[in-house]
Amino acid sequence: MKRYELTKEQWERVKAVLPPLKTGKRGRLRKDDRNMLNGILWIARNGAQWWELPEAYGPWQSVYARFAKWRDDGTLRAIFRTLSADADMENLGLDSICIKVHESTNGGEKTADKAVGRTKGGLNTKLHAIVDGLGNPVEFMLSAENDHDSLHAVELLEQVEISGSNVLADRAYGAKTIRAYISGRGASYVIPPQRNVSEPWPVDWWFYKERHLVECFFQKLKWFRRIATRYDKLDVSFLAFVYLASIAILLI
Repeated sequence: MKRYELTKEQWERVKAVLPPLKTGKRGRLRKDDRNMLNGILWIARNGAQWWELPEAYGPWQSVYARFAKWRDDGTLRAIFRTLSADADMENLGLDSICIKVHESTNGGEKTADKAVGRTKGGLNTKLHAIVDGLGNPVEFMLSAENDHDSLHAVELLEQVEISGSNVLADRAYGAKTIRAYISGRGASYVIPPQRNVSEPWPVDWWFYKERHLVECFFQKLKWFRRIATRYDKLDVSFLAFVYLASIAILLI
């Protein structure tokens, strides 16, 4: 089990962002944060159901409750933000990946904005991501799989300060609105035109090779079975596991 757990050095980088153990209020101190986080990482790595969590991490109900709290109060996102604060923003890779949705996600309350779409291959979720010049994650968002990549590109880029950056993406992101947005924010785009474009723009193909870094990041994400297949009914829960996996990747 230890191969899923944080080392002492990794834990030191994380614990400063967590809420203080002593809040000044009466009551028992909450259970050890490090052990709880290791338990959540075990779930993320294995993709197992919560009640299959090894007893070494404590009652699964307690570990799940801590996950839900950190998910809802933004703690996991805050840790991610802290670890990614020194991102290399010179080059930014933009892309998406389709993730198979497990049949267990069909239960519970149905919502119109759930990021799940039906295709010929079944139900899928699409994860959109931006990585920096080192291939480390910068920002994410979810959409239904049957949404075209270009529909959410500007919405995702709006969450990142791209001024002075080079944005690398494939042909799917060559829409005029996306290129205009990037240029309007003082950034440059390295996006090949579609083959049927009447007025193609020049592309630095040697520079474009750096786009492989976003593909490498997606490969690392799939080390975590809870992300390689979506088991979570709620978008916020699945996205919380994406942040958690990204935290683990940034700590390597």
